[in-house]
Amino acid sequence: MKRDPELIRKMLLAVEALPKGFAPKLDLEGHTPEQVGYHAYLLIEAGYAKGAILTHMASPSPEARITSLTWKGHDFLEAARDPGRWEQAMKIVKEKGGGATLDVLKDLLVSLMTKAMLGS
Repeated sequence: MKRDPELIRKMLLAVEALPKGFAPKLDLEGHTPEQVGYHAYLLIEAGYAKGAILTHMASPSPEARITSLTWKGHDFLEAARDPGRWEQAMKIVKEKGGGATLDVLKDLLVSLMTKAMLGS
């Protein structure tokens, strides 16, 4: 399964939007439970979220359940929150080769955010 930055952003936004910041189960329209579970696994492994790894021998793919965001997850989300900035960053990524790590994507988003704040 290919990593989907759009789904990652949706998941982080969904967890943050919960009143207590606790996300025992995420159901995101247009995405299968396997896609959400796999991306939850990736977010936990990368340190953007905390949660439980649920993978077992009968699992169709690695899977996990997010319980909360980490500081790193909140920082990424602050940079990725603005839809215009997100679209601009994704356009740059596609123009430069089509893929980027989350850390590179975050750096790009922070750069765009900084330019917007400084008015340059």
